[in-house]
Amino acid sequence: MAELRPSGAPGPSAPPAPGPAAPPAFASLFPPGLHAIYGECRRLYPDQPNPLQVTAIVKYWLGGPDPLDYVSMYRNVGSPSANIPEHWHYISFGLSDLYGDSRVHEFTGTDGPSGFGFELTFRLKRETGESAPPTWPAELMQGLARYVFQSENTFCSGDHVSWHSPLDNSESRIQHMLLTEDPQMQPVQTPFGVVTFLQIVGVCTEELHSAQQWNGQGILELLRTVPVAGGPWLITDMRRGETIFEIDPHLQERVDKGIETDGSNLSGVSAKCAWDDLSRPPEDDEDSRSICIGTQPRRLSGKDTEQIRETLRRGLEINSKPVLPPINPQRQNGLTHDRAPSRKDSLESDSSTAIIPHELIRTRQLESVHLKFNQESGALIPLCLRGRLLHGRHFTYKSITGDMAITFVSTGVEGAFATEEHPYAAHGPWLQVRRLFFFSLPSFCRLFPSLGGTPS
Repeated sequence: MAELRPSGAPGPSAPPAPGPAAPPAFASLFPPGLHAIYGECRRLYPDQPNPLQVTAIVKYWLGGPDPLDYVSMYRNVGSPSANIPEHWHYISFGLSDLYGDSRVHEFTGTDGPSGFGFELTFRLKRETGESAPPTWPAELMQGLARYVFQSENTFCSGDHVSWHSPLDNSESRIQHMLLTEDPQMQPVQTPFGVVTFLQIVGVCTEELHSAQQWNGQGILELLRTVPVAGGPWLITDMRRGETIFEIDPHLQERVDKGIETDGSNLSGVSAKCAWDDLSRPPEDDEDSRSICIGTQPRRLSGKDTEQIRETLRRGLEINSKPVLPPINPQRQNGLTHDRAPSRKDSLESDSSTAIIPHELIRTRQLESVHLKFNQESGALIPLCLRGRLLHGRHFTYKSITGDMAITFVSTGVEGAFATEEHPYAAHGPWLQVRRLFFFSLPSFCRLFPSLGGTPS
């Protein structure tokens, strides 16, 4: 539950918001991380020292449901001459480390990211006659923050979020989101690390699908060229009734050419998926082929998790020679160069310490497999083929209902354990499939008429 009040209003856990020149008494009482972000807000909005603010009544670190302590809402006049309309600017506080005392985030040093390393922003077009900002964007930001805290997956510029519902619970066509760097907010060095600002951009379903099939950054660039669809600052207009492709049909040609030339930089998704080994019945409970048949699927090992994570990360890089990193004998501390070592990998199991030692899990070559996807996951198979495999890359489905993964690899991917001779191979609950690269899309659809209900 949250309440709306001016950020300068007195409260038990939020003293008046100081600016860069705040009195020493206030500065000493104010959480240092919060103070640093407020300083950037005051730089951008010097005439709005006490904006309206949605604040969590019971803070997350006291057992409340909302991870964001505050969401401040500013009025931005825009720039009509540059096709930037007047809008409301929302800024979150809580994904970064505001306090530095480990009540929410573990402090890992000043040189790395603060908390998750970013805060969310959102720009909503101001309606004529609107005197106060709508508060629904604050709940939207809380929803994204809950996902980050619960999964410990961070966001990056160019990422997309499939929401499948109007962002404001209306009848709007704006039902999904892309993420990009905020055009005005600059990275902040706090006493607890660096904070960047990622802006939420509302998009239509057709625009989301194009971002999946090509890449998010490409669609963001197209949105910037269409004033009514975002313009230079990518301002969301919930009343927009047309996609950018309906506004300018030539933009679809640019997307199609981009897919043909570049492929897709979406290297994997979390999905509802599963697989069975049809070669023969499992010999015992420890046989890797029993993972979809037994009642308790075995967990991915830390090494497998690390390799899949590297697969997804490296898939964002457009290489002439994609590589699956080798399974190292020892798990490395840390996750990526911009993530704190304490953060759990997005594919890591909570019970990874209880798994069978990685070195004792054999890689098995399988004769045939049965792949199962739900409709939304299966709909991405053409993207996997057209945007990834045909460009010599790989694509991974990580199950959200069980600890398993399916990676499709092409002949251009090094380090895979699925080979030309053995196109189906499993390492514990991680399956790699190579044969699909040799199928055209029409023949693949004949093999999988229900997108995953028929053995390959």
